[in-house]
Amino acid sequence: MKRANFLSSLWKHAYAWVLILFSVFPIYVVIVSSFDPTGGLASSSLLPQRFSWENYEILFSSPTIPFMTWILNSSYIAVLNAILSIVIGAFSAFAFSRLRFKGRKAGLQALLLVQVFPAFLALAAIYVMMERVYTIFPGIGLGSHGGLLLIYLGGSMGVNAWLLKGFIDSIPMELDEAAKIDGATPFQIFWQIFVPLSAPVLAVTALLSFIGTFNEFVLASLFLQDVQLRTVAVGLQSFVGAQFGANWGPFAAGSILASVPLVALFLFAQRYIIGGLVSGSVKG
Repeated sequence: MKRANFLSSLWKHAYAWVLILFSVFPIYVVIVSSFDPTGGLASSSLLPQRFSWENYEILFSSPTIPFMTWILNSSYIAVLNAILSIVIGAFSAFAFSRLRFKGRKAGLQALLLVQVFPAFLALAAIYVMMERVYTIFPGIGLGSHGGLLLIYLGGSMGVNAWLLKGFIDSIPMELDEAAKIDGATPFQIFWQIFVPLSAPVLAVTALLSFIGTFNEFVLASLFLQDVQLRTVAVGLQSFVGAQFGANWGPFAAGSILASVPLVALFLFAQRYIIGGLVSGSVKG
């Protein structure tokens, strides 16, 4: 009996270790490459052959590499997007969940339909549209942080509205009715009842939005061409974007440094993320 149990659990442990190694190996290669002064990927040997801080020094000493500016650009765009997308998403979710108005069902279905189409299909249209906007409002047009933020907000509005609406639907209607009897307005119901009850899921949605925006590359590389305006993902890509001049050492070192705040934030908020994700799973 013990032998059968041992054999039955052995393949599960082996499978788990294979998945762990598969996930950890790319991170290990990046860490080793960040200390390799030759600028190549350390894929020829599992053990590090050389050790140097040269790649990290390049990021902070070269006048042509504004690494800290890239980090600050990514940080404040991600923070603004997280805050604004949560505000817009919370108002939209409350309106779709609790208010009754003409076009409510059609609006919900339209939001879902827009999210179904791949975002890459709209890249050309968005580029042309923002190019036209730049001729009138340069601050929110092509090549500006304001324009990129508008694109991010438009892309996240539908997802956040549907995600938050599912949570608000689980809050009993009796709370609304009791507040209305006491004379509360819809805004007071939203601000004094739903926002405190939805705080965990709002925090989780904001955190995931921040991480997704900080790591986003495709849209940022399309809109931000100025070196000083680039985000960290676009800036680091310039190290490996050349056809015959890829320098993986600074790219790996920058990737490690850029991941530190995200990993620290994720570990700090891990308990809240799990609580927020499951808080809407039980109705009542």
